[in-house]
Amino acid sequence: MSALPTLDAVRAALATVEDPEIRKPITDLGMVESVDISDSGHVSVTILLTISGCPLKSKLTTDTTAAVQKVDGVTGVEVRLGVMNDEQRATLRQSLRGGAPEKEIPFAKPGSLTRVYAVASGKGGVGKSSVTTNLAAAMAANGLRVGVVDADIYGFSVPRMLGVDQLPTQVDDMILPPVAGDVKVISIGMFVPGNQPVVWRGPMLHRALQQFLGDVFWGDLDVLLLDLPPGTGDIAISVAQLIPNAEILVVTTPQQAAAEVAERAGSIALQTKQRIAGVIENMSWLELPDGSRQEIFGAGGGQSVADSLSRSVGAKVELLGQIPLDTALREGADTGAPVVLSRPDSPAAVALRGIAKGLGSRARGLAGRSLGLTPSGR
Repeated sequence: MSALPTLDAVRAALATVEDPEIRKPITDLGMVESVDISDSGHVSVTILLTISGCPLKSKLTTDTTAAVQKVDGVTGVEVRLGVMNDEQRATLRQSLRGGAPEKEIPFAKPGSLTRVYAVASGKGGVGKSSVTTNLAAAMAANGLRVGVVDADIYGFSVPRMLGVDQLPTQVDDMILPPVAGDVKVISIGMFVPGNQPVVWRGPMLHRALQQFLGDVFWGDLDVLLLDLPPGTGDIAISVAQLIPNAEILVVTTPQQAAAEVAERAGSIALQTKQRIAGVIENMSWLELPDGSRQEIFGAGGGQSVADSLSRSVGAKVELLGQIPLDTALREGADTGAPVVLSRPDSPAAVALRGIAKGLGSRARGLAGRSLGLTPSGR
């Protein structure tokens, strides 16, 4: 007869189970209320959910059962689900925030090590959201902890492109973002019914962005990407106010008309004293079966924007990459399967993964951040 499982062994197994939304061990979150081991080796575990309607409670049950079954001597596992009371939820919130004040935006703190990229474009239709979601998916696949804020309030599309169909979980006034492919995501589209339009003006837009950054539990991210609306309106200004250390990624297409508009989006950095991380040219060409390229939208727009912004800011602004037209990219966006994951060897995926690798390999920390200094004249 094998020895009975010990309480320490069962708790060690439970420490390997992570909450699917918070991505921390359930033992660290105070979610394990009790563990009972019978004389026959049957283990009963009571797990406390953050809220009664937790959307991933079945996964939590499955993961807990699988972990405990691996312990030597266990003959059976029963997982019971309870719900945290107000005091337990308050303790959880305080633990997750690390003692930081409520409503504080962690990415705006001087000691933040998260690189924040605000993905901007001068006009709509240049594929900014496709670029954002694929960069996020590629960085996460490379082992980085990544979050995406769909800040395009009027034209939100990130949830569909990343395949997110789950709603955020709210623990009192803290929001737990859904996770897709190891990317944490929040979007206004998760808070409006159906496909209804959002009809808001400036102050409400600012408040929504403030909530996405301060009320959502992001954890310790390596990279946060913000998918901005086209142009230089309220959201772009709010990002500069709320996260002054955010770097701007400008997305354009090769055609000169789009490039001229994209320059304006990048030039907002001059007024906000933000750093421009670089320029990405999308829809650069169509690769034909014979290996030749057809430049449907012209050529040179991305380099033109990079050169113009370099002159404006007085520092080198790089063209980070050129992404060819690729039906796989469009199909992935429609089906919620980013092309960098579903078709990693396709032309667009190769280009996007190269850009993501360059942006993701930049060291975490304060290096490269704008200090907001203006050179004195002579």
